[in-house]
Amino acid sequence: MANLRLPSLTCLIRTSTPPQSNSQTQARFIPRACSSQTTPLSRRQLVSQAATLSLSVSVASTLCQQPAKSEEILSAWERLYLPIDPGVVLLDIAFVPDESNHGFLLGTRQTILETKDGGRTWVPRSIQSAEEEDFNYRFNSISFQGKEGWIVGKPNILLYTSDAGQTWDRIPLSAQLPGDMVFIKATGEKSAEMVTDQGAIYVTSNRGYNWKAAVQETVSATLNRTVSSGISGASYYTGTFNTVNRSPDGNYVAVSSRGNFYLTWEPGQAYWQPHNRAVARRIQNMGWRADGGLWLLVRGGGLYLSKGTGLTEEFEEVPVQSRGFGILDVGYRSKEEAWAAGGSGILLKTTNGGKTWIRDRAADNIAANLYSVKFIDEKKGFFLPVYDDCNFV
Repeated sequence: MANLRLPSLTCLIRTSTPPQSNSQTQARFIPRACSSQTTPLSRRQLVSQAATLSLSVSVASTLCQQPAKSEEILSAWERLYLPIDPGVVLLDIAFVPDESNHGFLLGTRQTILETKDGGRTWVPRSIQSAEEEDFNYRFNSISFQGKEGWIVGKPNILLYTSDAGQTWDRIPLSAQLPGDMVFIKATGEKSAEMVTDQGAIYVTSNRGYNWKAAVQETVSATLNRTVSSGISGASYYTGTFNTVNRSPDGNYVAVSSRGNFYLTWEPGQAYWQPHNRAVARRIQNMGWRADGGLWLLVRGGGLYLSKGTGLTEEFEEVPVQSRGFGILDVGYRSKEEAWAAGGSGILLKTTNGGKTWIRDRAADNIAANLYSVKFIDEKKGFFLPVYDDCNFV
């Protein structure tokens, strides 16, 4: 990469419900490949424009070719440009339930962006309590319940708001906290649940002044104690999670750092429960379906769904058209509709709970890996990409 960097307009992909109209709606911006009359935009021209520049992709948009029936464009998406530095990785997004258009976007390099128009435009936000020390924080996770919100980051930092993010207070943490905080969930008034990458789970009910351990030991300690339990790859465990996901009812599933096994935890259990992977290839990511079952992604692009609902070790592979690129995340918009995203802008959609998947071309021209799918509700969702640049040329 060049040493000299212009201000970046890093991209974010957002759902947009098509308007109900009998007339055809034109795209705000037509890619060069679809119109010979469109003037190419240089990077300097893009930088000079507002961060609200977006690309709508929908059934009603102007397209250069009529897609085949098997590759029909399935939904509307907007490509948004963000005023952040090159190299920033976006990590999490959340909206204030009491203010549905008000949200926050987190990332590396102490990045916090704020929107008040439902995610269409974003502005940088600084939090003084996070700038008092000479650290460049990686903000990993954010969650709201009512007007109360929580942010955790690395090096370990915990921020709390009771006024929908107008002000943020820093909550002191013990220096003996095992691992780095990677996830937090607001669970009620002055209450939250946070997880570290070593498997520690803590809960608070008094605004973070006190935390109670929900598990009795870290994952490393559990594996050392149960090394003879037959978990393949346990002896190679490096002590941290690769991914961790929480279900709406408080169950967790986590993937080991090497992807050779996974772990689950349910409220009331004293320890994480390790499980052998049911597939030959290593696990990339795991999460929860809207019906309470599990989805599982393997390195190389495979997608598996658990049989039935709840925690299980039985999975079935589902054929997907990943074009050879790895699938990195799955997000459920409803029990029937879900989206899978991955390398080189690959997008897949299901409308039958995951039984079959159809490719969506909305992000084909984006040179990025779409590694996170976040649905705020059934009408609003985002893909978080990783890439060096995002010019239209």
